[in-house]
Amino acid sequence: MIMLRPKIKVFLAASLAASLMTMSSCSKIDDFGNMNTNPTVPLTPLTSALLTQTLSNVGSSYAWDQGGISTVSGLYCQYFSETQYTDASAQYSKPTFNWDGYYAGNLKDLQTIIDYNSDPNTAAIALANGSNANQIAIARILKSYIMWFITDTWGDVPYNDIFNADANGVIPYTSQQQIYSSLFTELSEAVAQFDDGPAVKGDILFDGDITMWKKFANSLHALMALRLSKKDATTGAAEFNAALNADGGVFEEGESATMDYPGGNFNSPVYNYYNIIARKDYAVTDVLIDGLYNNYDDRYYVFGTGEGATGTVAGQVITGFPFGLTRDDAIDFLNNHASFARVVGSSKTIFTDGTDFNVSTSPVVLLSSSEVYLARAEAAYLGWTGDDVNDMYTTGIRENWKQWDIYAGELQGIFGGGALNGEDYDYYISQDNIALGTETGDDYAKIAYEEWVAHYPKGWMGFADWRRTGYPELTPSVNSSLGGIPRRMPYGPNEYSLNPTNVASSASQYTGGSQSSDSQLGRVWWDAQ
Repeated sequence: MIMLRPKIKVFLAASLAASLMTMSSCSKIDDFGNMNTNPTVPLTPLTSALLTQTLSNVGSSYAWDQGGISTVSGLYCQYFSETQYTDASAQYSKPTFNWDGYYAGNLKDLQTIIDYNSDPNTAAIALANGSNANQIAIARILKSYIMWFITDTWGDVPYNDIFNADANGVIPYTSQQQIYSSLFTELSEAVAQFDDGPAVKGDILFDGDITMWKKFANSLHALMALRLSKKDATTGAAEFNAALNADGGVFEEGESATMDYPGGNFNSPVYNYYNIIARKDYAVTDVLIDGLYNNYDDRYYVFGTGEGATGTVAGQVITGFPFGLTRDDAIDFLNNHASFARVVGSSKTIFTDGTDFNVSTSPVVLLSSSEVYLARAEAAYLGWTGDDVNDMYTTGIRENWKQWDIYAGELQGIFGGGALNGEDYDYYISQDNIALGTETGDDYAKIAYEEWVAHYPKGWMGFADWRRTGYPELTPSVNSSLGGIPRRMPYGPNEYSLNPTNVASSASQYTGGSQSSDSQLGRVWWDAQ
């Protein structure tokens, strides 16, 4: 079975644009009547609709974004290969992503939720959509999640007073160090802010369950703290323990923040990419697939859609797409391997009662218990906590196998395991190159590798942890002259047009050694590996 989690319903997201606000009554405006009031323009935000819209965007914008920042980050950490247009992976061509949509879209909507629940003049209206305090707390948690993504992508970015530009319409940048400090505070205060008031409407992630929202916030807090392991371990350890000990705790076995899709007009983003948009520009790399195969890891069969018969292991071959090929070589490989490994597959290849992860109703995991347990394993290894390293490590791996529905069921003994109930898992974790405390390999490298695997297919998370830990050891594309694997996204062209002074000042620190200012090789504050 898939990991237990609160179910969500992604409903009518496309129609929300028409219902984001509720109309307020209008009175006569002096002698002009209501001629200056447009009856089609809503005046009072419907906060439940704003929340639903934000949540419905999260799965496609941050977990799998169909060629966006998370996908390109997945190229850099070698989850994915490009199959035709290989500039981003073969040459590491400089991307031109702008952040306008994040600030003017979801972040603005979340700030509107906060403002309308905070303002005494509108709080009573907003109360119709649930406890004011709880709406604010949820919005603060989601803002923190999005800002974490933004700062880990670019480094120093606008954060303080982001909706209060100066007279020229520009906002100064905030250092990543200060942003992290603020995010820790924001998450702690949000958890403490929840009350026992009416359930929040529009919550399609946890259906108003404040216990799960607290766990989500604390789990985010813990993983954020671990980012500091090579830069400021003292603060990282303190914040990690604060997250573990906070009200509600962190995700435990069977818990996650998972977005379920109903299909139809609201398809899973991976399915939508391959089947509705019908693009095939991205595949799973040979780096990831071959590593799983060589480690006798059943995730080999679900991380990509393979060649051969469906529903049986016999003849099943998962073909990883070579990383870093030139366009001509990639097209040649594509033409000779039509059934290359698309992103995510199906556990039905090894279970008759398995789960398809590449259909219209497939879930998207925003944050899992697997990621939390493996983070706890690393923190324990670093001496930050009293957790048992091996217990956290093996539980984290097991939770990831459960997440991909390969832990128990009608196993077919594909890699040396038995017939039922996770025996392939037991075989996997018993190997010297996987188990901790053996003479084969380094324990820290093993933990970091499993973290990298557990983040799949969230490219931005895999890229961040690869930068932080240095594992797995990846080889840069031989067809690039950049001088190494990129370590950040350069600032977008809109900033250079609209906010030139502030972006130039911030970009000057990201020189990447011999590279020009605002280099892809420049390192964000916490990247000290």
